[in-house]
Amino acid sequence: MKKPFFALFFLLFTLISSAQKSEYSVLTLSDSLKANADAVVRLDQMDIAIASQRSMNVKSQRIVTVFNEAGLSDIDAYQGYDKSTSVKSIEAIVYDAFGNEIKKVKRKDFKDQSAVSGSTLFSDSRVIFLEYTPVSYPFTVVYNSEIESSNTAFLPQWYFLGGYSVSIEKCILNVTYPNNLGFKKKEFQFAGYNIKKTLDTETQLSYVATTILAQKPESFSPSGRDLFPRIMMGLENFHLEGVDGTAKTWEAFGKWYSEKILTGTTDLSEETKTKIKALVGDEKDPIKKAKIIYDYVQKKSRYVNIAIGIGGWKPMLATDVDRLGYGDCKALSNYTKALLQAVDVPSYNTILYGDRYKANIQSDFVSMQGNHMILAIPNGDNYTFLECTSQDDPFGYQGTFTDDRDVLVVKPEGGIIVRTKIYEDKGNTQTDKGIYTIDENGNFSGSISIISEGSQYSSKQGLEAFQPTQKESYYKKYWDHINNLKLGKITFTNNKENIRFTEDIQISAISYASISSNKMIFAVDAFNQNGENIKRIRNRKNPFEIQRGYLDTDEIEINLPAGFSIEFLPSNYELKGKFGEYKTEIIKKENNKLLYKRSMFVNKGKYSNKEYDEYRLFMEQVSRNDNAKIVLTKN
Repeated sequence: MKKPFFALFFLLFTLISSAQKSEYSVLTLSDSLKANADAVVRLDQMDIAIASQRSMNVKSQRIVTVFNEAGLSDIDAYQGYDKSTSVKSIEAIVYDAFGNEIKKVKRKDFKDQSAVSGSTLFSDSRVIFLEYTPVSYPFTVVYNSEIESSNTAFLPQWYFLGGYSVSIEKCILNVTYPNNLGFKKKEFQFAGYNIKKTLDTETQLSYVATTILAQKPESFSPSGRDLFPRIMMGLENFHLEGVDGTAKTWEAFGKWYSEKILTGTTDLSEETKTKIKALVGDEKDPIKKAKIIYDYVQKKSRYVNIAIGIGGWKPMLATDVDRLGYGDCKALSNYTKALLQAVDVPSYNTILYGDRYKANIQSDFVSMQGNHMILAIPNGDNYTFLECTSQDDPFGYQGTFTDDRDVLVVKPEGGIIVRTKIYEDKGNTQTDKGIYTIDENGNFSGSISIISEGSQYSSKQGLEAFQPTQKESYYKKYWDHINNLKLGKITFTNNKENIRFTEDIQISAISYASISSNKMIFAVDAFNQNGENIKRIRNRKNPFEIQRGYLDTDEIEINLPAGFSIEFLPSNYELKGKFGEYKTEIIKKENNKLLYKRSMFVNKGKYSNKEYDEYRLFMEQVSRNDNAKIVLTKN
């Protein structure tokens, strides 16, 4: 029996040895790279060759070992193209855990589809991507692509680390360029990473990064844009949409963009102009005119998404949007601008980063930036900004997608950087006014009116479109501390004029209070308990951020059951600190009634990793007090 066993052992040893020699074997990866990682990027290399103002070649190679389903998104094997960008080559090879080739994917095997669903107008904006379903994990993908583009306005922004739970074995960036195009760069967050600049001349730039270990996601962390190492690049002299451009100053860039890219895109038919003038009638006030037109656009058009980096920055013609009734952010903003123009209301295309996480246009780095467009209407010394992709937003409301950030307003005389509307912490309010009754069996019945304003309006206005089952699911989660919750009548009032959303809700629950012997116990705060779970994070690495502050105020009348008296009432409570203020008060009224008052104010702000535990403890104290119980005794 020993000989066959030895032969089998020798065979396994040989297989493992040969696998270890394979450059794509998982066995060659260090334990440190695999720790906390859903995927390891073994090589991420981009070679950008700018031959002239109108010619750029980009070669990419990305080798990624994927350990589980969550790591699939780190493969990043896709490429957008359009009439100004062509894909010269694209391929991928898949290897198993031991580095043996299991699949070769040629260009014809990649998925190739329109970048915009439901639109024929953008048929030349397409994306080609790898669609691979793994048989088993781990596996490795070697992806190669090459593109050529006449657009040199958008140089790729380079991230050495793309996100959480992925580690980087090696990352290389090489850029070559003529010395007369005004190449520039800006580095972000390099400290603490093994990144070396290996070349920096008048015509060449190279970086190499090695062994960047996977980071665990941490609650309340800033965006990856503000955490991970990256480089922005740009040219002072570039080409976009068939036109040479310049970006030495924001003023010059804005003037060029207005004259060369936007000119001729706002023409409308005489029929449409006549219709819009009739709609506005005798109204003279520019903002009131704009409100009428914004309402018209919301009812007439719908938004179609065009992938970032595809479709350029030249809007489709206003006449096409008018005819088809749809467009992307650029098209709808430009169409609204054309309609306003028809009734002599000035407005300006505005470029920004649209995201719930606030991100600024880098004002000290003049270049093509942003992923979204809105419209700015001058209003005294300020601007009223319009989100033209929304069919629901109130006029001038920015919500949490475009608020409080630096944006580029493009005027005919030049571009300027301005700040969009800031929703102050104490204006982001939720005001609760309600009443509930506890009967002698501990059953609960009540009603509540919840009024949301400021940035809190943004999180509530979508409730109007919910189906009954969605509403039930939403409120059962919202009041998950109430067992046996039953929803009664639900009414919404969306006051778009004053930007105020009101929820009127009736609820009931059997056995809200627990009864034992002659005692009844229940939480006083039934309607607005803070259920936010602030995770304990040992050895936190990242700073943390509260993006938007808020103020919640509650006033609830409580009817206690007949035949019971109060044995224990929670004390009034007050908590103050750098993160905000919290206060509760319980007032005894006649006829077995109580009045419960609560206010919770949270400051927005950026804080160090060392302060996170302090914030967690602050919120824990709030949660503990929100769950404070009243004890009644049967008479």
